Amino acid sequence: MTTHPSRRIAVYGAYGHTGRFVLTELRRRGFVPVACGRDAPRLHALATTTGIEVRVAATDDPAALDAAFAGTAAVLHCAGPFLDTATPVLDAALRARIHYLDVAAEQRAVVDTFARDVEAKAAGVTVLPAMAFYGGLADLLASAALDGATDADAVDIAVALDGWHPTRGTRITGERNHHPRTYIEHGHTRTLPDPAPVRETDFPAPFGRLETVLLPLSEAIVVPHHIACRNLHSWMNLAPLRDLRDPATPAPVAADDSGRSAQRFVVDVRVRRGNRSSRAIASGRDIYAVTAPLLVEALQRILDGRVRAHGALAPGQAFDARDFLAALASEAVTVTVEADARAGAETVVAR
Repeated sequence: MTTHPSRRIAVYGAYGHTGRFVLTELRRRGFVPVACGRDAPRLHALATTTGIEVRVAATDDPAALDAAFAGTAAVLHCAGPFLDTATPVLDAALRARIHYLDVAAEQRAVVDTFARDVEAKAAGVTVLPAMAFYGGLADLLASAALDGATDADAVDIAVALDGWHPTRGTRITGERNHHPRTYIEHGHTRTLPDPAPVRETDFPAPFGRLETVLLPLSEAIVVPHHIACRNLHSWMNLAPLRDLRDPATPAPVAADDSGRSAQRFVVDVRVRRGNRSSRAIASGRDIYAVTAPLLVEALQRILDGRVRAHGALAPGQAFDARDFLAALASEAVTVTVEADARAGAETVVAR
């Protein structure tokens, strides 16, 4: 039986750690993944163990990329460093007139992808960079907290991890990314100083009060793409960064049959507009694993028409943020949105 093209989804970098979670999520939702990438032996091993169709294509071979994406409705790009891979994979998606979503954490890569908005509109497709734990999740939380508003005096994003066992791809991306990081302060884009500012941040239980460092990643590009922020700061606690910088820290280890690690996370986003403030919090397990439902939920909404426009978009710009977060309800993610404290309101969005 022939599979309808709208159910066939290319996954570039499918054999990677995040890519495998994405393959599983696609199949769980009834999509037919087509595993793509540049490493032929790893692709063929994947085909042997899963039965998934594989197509070999290096990022420096446009013809091979065109063949890899032929007959698919979208490409989910999971193979960094995105500073090197985003442009050729996006080029191929635009030539094929298919949707493009990636999981980039590098600010420069996201800036370059957003710059392709006119081409994406001309192709009639949606392009979503940073549709992942870093970038997309914080943007959805900020959008949910603002509840439709498109400006904020302050957006404060704080991430706490109880540890970080990085993948090989994470390490390679860190070594490759030498572009200055930026954030927004008093209406101006600033370059992260060295050393970066440090503060103490109060997180929800079980984390509590932790020392954090200013560490803007792709969310500092994604959020102001559609929300006018006078101030935007992103913070992370120090323990996972020590793990990341230690070459002896091992790769993630599965803690259950799903492949998720035991790593715990919380993303705490606080927004302020005038004298009103709101807060949105997401917590769960495994920053790599949680990227898969974020990515595939976005894909599903694009394909079934629950996306607000074509072009290069931020998640909170493309979707109803509160509805999107509610769809993530599972044992892996808990999301709450708290309205202005003076109103005494709290809404549980997903649990």
